[in-house]
Amino acid sequence: MKKVIYTPLVLFCILFSTIDFYAQEVGEKAPEIELTSNTGKKINLSDLKGKVVLIDFWASWCGPCRRENPNVVEAFSKYHKSKFSNAKGFEVFSVSLDKNEQAWLEAIKKDNLTWDSHVWDKSGVFAKQYHITSIPMAFLIDGEGKVVAKGESLRGMGLHVEIEKLLK
Repeated sequence: MKKVIYTPLVLFCILFSTIDFYAQEVGEKAPEIELTSNTGKKINLSDLKGKVVLIDFWASWCGPCRRENPNVVEAFSKYHKSKFSNAKGFEVFSVSLDKNEQAWLEAIKKDNLTWDSHVWDKSGVFAKQYHITSIPMAFLIDGEGKVVAKGESLRGMGLHVEIEKLLK
């Protein structure tokens, strides 16, 4: 039997990748995101602490994303001022993976994405941190910043079902 010897660097990489992977799992705190908004200012995900937040990774060129946008708009309109068990209000934190800024800005207007938190991850740094391999991809976080749902469960009426679970 061959004995495997791990160097400290290999052990560090294994540990680091494991910690990063679980950082956005249900029950864990959502990693911080700080990006430039559509208005040119820096926005942090943590600025929305105390609210239920949908982190929505999308792009203007993504057909499924654009088809899901009316559902997200409806959820925002319905729950924006709601009171939750550990939060007050619902916000959407839109993270665009567009390469073309103008296409991103036009999609915000065309799809009537009326919330304030639109950010542009043009280099894909946060998409990598959140292990985004396809879009649309979303994470629902509670008022304490913990992930309570993610992925396919947040598409269509599933988004409304998951938000309803958090109401008072």
